Amino acid sequence: MGFKVGLLGLGTVGTGVGQIFQDTLGRHPLLQEVELYRVGVRSLDKARAVTLPAERVTTDLQSIVTDPAVDIVVEVMGGLEPAKSLILEAIAHGKHVVTANKAVISRYGDEIFTAANKAGVYVMIEAAVAGGIPVIQPMKQSLGANRIHSVMGILNGTTNYILTQMQQSGRSFDEILVEAQRLGYAEADPTADVDGLDAGDKIAILASLAFGGRIKLEDVHREGIRNVSASDIAYADKLGFAIKLLAIAKRPEDNKKEIPDRLQVRVHATLVPKSHPLATVNDVYNAILLEGEPLGQVMFFGPGAGSGPTASAVVSDIINVAALLKAGLTANHPDTPSVHPLLSCSHHSYSQVESISELVTRFYVRFLTKDHPGVIGKLGTCFGNHGVSLESLVQTGFQGAFAEIVVVTHAVREGDFHKALDELRSLEAVESIPSLLRVL
Repeated sequence: MGFKVGLLGLGTVGTGVGQIFQDTLGRHPLLQEVELYRVGVRSLDKARAVTLPAERVTTDLQSIVTDPAVDIVVEVMGGLEPAKSLILEAIAHGKHVVTANKAVISRYGDEIFTAANKAGVYVMIEAAVAGGIPVIQPMKQSLGANRIHSVMGILNGTTNYILTQMQQSGRSFDEILVEAQRLGYAEADPTADVDGLDAGDKIAILASLAFGGRIKLEDVHREGIRNVSASDIAYADKLGFAIKLLAIAKRPEDNKKEIPDRLQVRVHATLVPKSHPLATVNDVYNAILLEGEPLGQVMFFGPGAGSGPTASAVVSDIINVAALLKAGLTANHPDTPSVHPLLSCSHHSYSQVESISELVTRFYVRFLTKDHPGVIGKLGTCFGNHGVSLESLVQTGFQGAFAEIVVVTHAVREGDFHKALDELRSLEAVESIPSLLRVL
């Protein structure tokens, strides 16, 4: 065998990787030259779907990343530690790294890629975003001639499944969440998914690639879907929208050519017009829509998680690294003192991310009000006083003793819109504002 892989983790994704290595017929011929040499696991006693010689399996993960015989370390353990430390130690020992760990990359990418560039090794992350959908390498290579204006997508299958089922069945968020957990689409603790944290990690990575600057994760505005009700789904449908959890990174309209960039990077539930390509992406599928110049729009669609899809992305990265090693295109080769510029991380500065208060967008807002004469007029007047132009304002019915009023605005600066809402909350007639969503 020409190249040796050390695999950290033999869970869902690691098992998928192992199964590909055990059945290479019909796959890229370079896989015949790659050996699954050592595998690190938490327990030696667990029954596994992949059969490996006992001498290749160990609980000493550090011994894998320091093994002189290992060329490529593949990290599919998940979590922040010890994954981060093992990745950095692998780099320090001159190993190339393939990882599916979006949490580590989005938080510690600066440290990891700086170390990799210094050591002359590659860190490949195709599997870290959108599972089996090939988007990382196309952004690094195929789309290099484009000035990217925006990247937006459905990057979390759990929330997309929940919102799809709410739309199709009319059931509540809580009911569908329990169902998603039973089916294995949602974790026992679904916080990372339903609060937008997982999608935030992924859009930070995509934004960094699209706009050539590193992204501080704390600058990414993240909201989830817990407050999306069956009523909102129904009203959105009547208005011609589907509600999706979108992850969005874009240049503001007045900043499409400036360098350094000002960016908007955000995750939130969004009313998406039914005519939009992302509106029909349902259930656990993911999709990423890129817009640039001169290409225009291009969309990547497919399964965003799971053993097979994610393993597909991991092994594609292994093949890429093996190809570079075979061609001698690595930093430790005397004729190539630096890593391949299209496969390594080439940006070092941070992009400036705007505050969400600067966002200009349309809004959907649902009020519960006391059934008093002139309430609709008061709402309209208050919005007008703050420069908020209304596209529609209708009373949709009653919830108990309270009138339900749904408002859709024209585009308005978010900070100004919230000033109007603060004043509206102080009105004696306004009982509550149960829903506030942005409109694409």
